[in-house]
Amino acid sequence: IVFFGSARAKPLEDINDKISHLERELALDLSEEKRKDLEKILAKTKKSVQLSEYYEQTRELAKRITAWDMERKGPNRYYISTGGGPGIMEAANRGASEVPGGRSVGLGISLPFEENLNPYISDGLGFEFHYFFTRKYWFLYLCKAMVICPGGFGTLDELFETLTLRQTGKITKPLPTVLFGKKYWDSIFNLDVMAEWGTISPEDLDLFLITDSIDEAFDFITQGLIDMENNS
Repeated sequence: IVFFGSARAKPLEDINDKISHLERELALDLSEEKRKDLEKILAKTKKSVQLSEYYEQTRELAKRITAWDMERKGPNRYYISTGGGPGIMEAANRGASEVPGGRSVGLGISLPFEENLNPYISDGLGFEFHYFFTRKYWFLYLCKAMVICPGGFGTLDELFETLTLRQTGKITKPLPTVLFGKKYWDSIFNLDVMAEWGTISPEDLDLFLITDSIDEAFDFITQGLIDMENNS
């Protein structure tokens, strides 16, 4: 079950601690220049709270899916898989690791500005790729469901390539797909307009579910997996 999302998201606890620290510093007797610098940092940090909230929600969703998999007696086992980096990727691996016996996969990419694989990936299940295209192939080859969380260019690239492969029939298997973070996704694109213009078909909008609800995302993913097992 592949989770995509921003590498820039931080744990909410870390962001709140940073805000508290900056507010304490601003309460001191500071030069005007120093105060302005800290106020800019504080404003930027406060803006990151909403992304950090998605970190925590991703962590919880991955934890719930992993617990569901560990408790069930179905014919298949499902593992959380991410891009192996920080942010939303870390959150998903972290959530899986918080379930006793939970295991998750990290498919990393060698980048000059990104950390090594996050520490929550299970031992022996962390991999690093040099090329994006080979990494994306292995993401999708074994993928049974996807959760796309708020992210940047890389996340959008992964999302739209997957939608293109499904739309054109290159991926024929069912692939329950959740765009998690309705406020974010509704803000950055309007796919209904594409359908109105005829550049995509109205039924293409059924290729995914957009939601802000952990419960709805969990039910959509797990029921989709159960349906696939029953139809196989």
